[in-house]
Amino acid sequence: MVDSKVVEAFHLMWGNFPEPVMLVHKSREILAVNEACSNFGGVAGTKCSDKGSPEQHKGCLANKALATQKTTYSKNKSGEKEVIGYWMPLTGYPEIFVHFGIGTTIDYNNLPQ
Repeated sequence: MVDSKVVEAFHLMWGNFPEPVMLVHKSREILAVNEACSNFGGVAGTKCSDKGSPEQHKGCLANKALATQKTTYSKNKSGEKEVIGYWMPLTGYPEIFVHFGIGTTIDYNNLPQ
């Protein structure tokens, strides 16, 4: 479905990122996940839209990001934490995007100084 070089580049860039990151096709099939996402149960070959409750996906901006080919984000609360979710299309691959959230695993408002 996708060039293996894209998956390899994803792992090189996002493999050690401390927050969960997915490489996703417009069909919502997860093409690759980083280690943090894997630790949260993310699995390549599954659909990102099948994880969690339908309500968790109400604010999904993947279609907007793919239609405009511009990175899109939203701010939401997850329990007591604030999470900024990103949908980032890949240049040259208009049907693929990187999806991640800052604040998913780390509460940046309560880090020790």
